Amino acid sequence: MRRLLLLAVLLLPGLANAATLDTVRSRGVLNCGVNVGLAGFSLADSQGVWHGMDVDLCRAVATAVFGDATKVKFVPLTSQNRFTALQSGEIDMLARNTTHTFVRDVTIGLRMVGVSFYDGQGFVTRKTTNATKLADLNGATICMLSGSTHELNIGDYFRANNMTFKPVILDTQDTLVTAFSGGRCDAITQDASNIASMVATGLPAPSDQYVVIPERISKEPLGPMIRRGDDQWLDITRWTLIALIEAEELGVTAANADKMLTESTSATTQRLLGKTGDFGKALGLDNAWALNVIKQVGNYGEIYDRNVGPASPMKLPRGVNGLWTKGGLMYAIPFR
Repeated sequence: MRRLLLLAVLLLPGLANAATLDTVRSRGVLNCGVNVGLAGFSLADSQGVWHGMDVDLCRAVATAVFGDATKVKFVPLTSQNRFTALQSGEIDMLARNTTHTFVRDVTIGLRMVGVSFYDGQGFVTRKTTNATKLADLNGATICMLSGSTHELNIGDYFRANNMTFKPVILDTQDTLVTAFSGGRCDAITQDASNIASMVATGLPAPSDQYVVIPERISKEPLGPMIRRGDDQWLDITRWTLIALIEAEELGVTAANADKMLTESTSATTQRLLGKTGDFGKALGLDNAWALNVIKQVGNYGEIYDRNVGPASPMKLPRGVNGLWTKGGLMYAIPFR
């Protein structure tokens, strides 16, 4: 089935080139694919309200299109069915902790929008294994999710370092946690952010019974994806992400955006917020699209802090996800 959907996307240009913006507007809601449950990135609370960095990216795009952050339907997806859902048109955008790779960007009829979170593949084990570094996991049984980049990465790393491991491949995050908690495997390998999420909220307490191995074995630049062939939709999703980063660089927040619109003398701020230029019109949106996004969702720093930052249960320092002006990798393409 997956192959048939992929062939449809690659061989029928009309599908890929359909005007996604028109489809979304006609429907009245953005269908956005997210993780079935990953604290800090996409997780529904007891009231059914979704929270997380990826969720806020969905809300940001919905705000850019409709001027209303609530006009989004969250579609929970596993690592196995996420690409099929996007290829088939079930969702308009995938925002599900997905790594940007050559194969995913070039060969499956999809397009990476940009990097929203820089990550790396890590490992967590129990204190009882007495493992404090990767070398201590030689010969270990390691659980991981199918359909991810982790299988390839761990195979490459262990072979290069003359190490062996026994893989346990699982379909969902819940089964992964259950297998690890039940002693079926000695360790879990996932993106470091996933591991932080599990230790904070997903694994049985107490958290001090687990050891997070400090080494990383890969680069995992995470970000949203869309279908290939719709340049306007690529522009909208990409520049919405960039606007969040630019707003943080410029000091524009949800609380001060209106004041910055009327009082800032920065030419870049005026263009970003729609006071000058026709940047929104060029995207097929209202010129106040970015202003609305920032007012309703916040800038990148605000999104990071409330979902995964040091004051959140995740307690992740900004590190490489800090602004380039503060030693990080987040760098907005200029609004000019």
